[in-house]
Amino acid sequence: MRIIFIGTGEIGVPTLEALLKSEHEIVGVVTQPDKPVGRAQLVEPMPVKKALMRGAPNASTARTGRALPIPVLQPARIKDRQAIEEIRALMPDVIVVMAYGQILPRDVLNIPKIACLNLHASLLPRWRGAAPIQAAIAAGDRQTGITVMHMDEGLDTGDILLQRQIDIRPNDTGGSLHDRLAQIAPEALLHSLRFLVEGSAPRLPQDNSLATYAPKLKREDGKIDWSEAAEIIERKIRAFNPWPGAFMKIDPPSPGSGAAIGQNLKIFSAFVVDLTGEPGKIVPSERELVVAAGKGALSLGDVQLEGKRRMSASEFLRGNASLVRAER
Repeated sequence: MRIIFIGTGEIGVPTLEALLKSEHEIVGVVTQPDKPVGRAQLVEPMPVKKALMRGAPNASTARTGRALPIPVLQPARIKDRQAIEEIRALMPDVIVVMAYGQILPRDVLNIPKIACLNLHASLLPRWRGAAPIQAAIAAGDRQTGITVMHMDEGLDTGDILLQRQIDIRPNDTGGSLHDRLAQIAPEALLHSLRFLVEGSAPRLPQDNSLATYAPKLKREDGKIDWSEAAEIIERKIRAFNPWPGAFMKIDPPSPGSGAAIGQNLKIFSAFVVDLTGEPGKIVPSERELVVAAGKGALSLGDVQLEGKRRMSASEFLRGNASLVRAER
């Protein structure tokens, strides 16, 4: 079949690579425009385009897009008429969408002859929305997976074609679970495409009464609420690693530490300990940085003060001996 792949994020790269190696003809890729990244604000292509560039015969000209093996469209808005007509001109049988970052209008959904499929990183209807991986870990779910669905105009509301399930491990972070889901997505899609070729693709309507939502995360969502139970906070620390990153405010600074009042301390890991105290305050401990929660307490693992390097909590505590309070 003639397929257009529409995606942006790293999670979609293994699926695109599997499509390129399959018996299907990839007639085009749609991804977000290149954008400035990092402190230097150098303009970089999105991960999906980078994957294509790696396979280009001439990497030096690939950056201009001229040497890419297939057409790449990068509209600022996919709902613009020019973008729609450029997609239509590629005459796809199937459109495959994964982690694109824009909502597809009906005019695009109606273009393919056979189907428009979306791969979503949850077991729908649980965790519709932009951040299903973080939501599943934070909620303490035991399983998650990839759902392949027939797209409609709603937010992840289309009929389910198939699902692939994996267990969420006790030490999974948002990053590690993201990578494992990325690896099971290609098989889920290729199996779905076989159903389409055979004309036997299932369409299972979602039960909207079971739907939960995972809205897009902002950096401030990573701020820890110490009134919550320690086990809930621990899950959020793992869920928000690497994005948006869990953090607490510390104050006052230790003499000579260079830490400003209210400075962020990023927390990469923690484990629950059987101690109690006033939520948000440091619990006395010889070699550990322990913070009391609404129920129980957390011993922090690796941390990073703004502008400093990542280090163990015990190393941080040695250099900040006068740290007495974590701001709630």
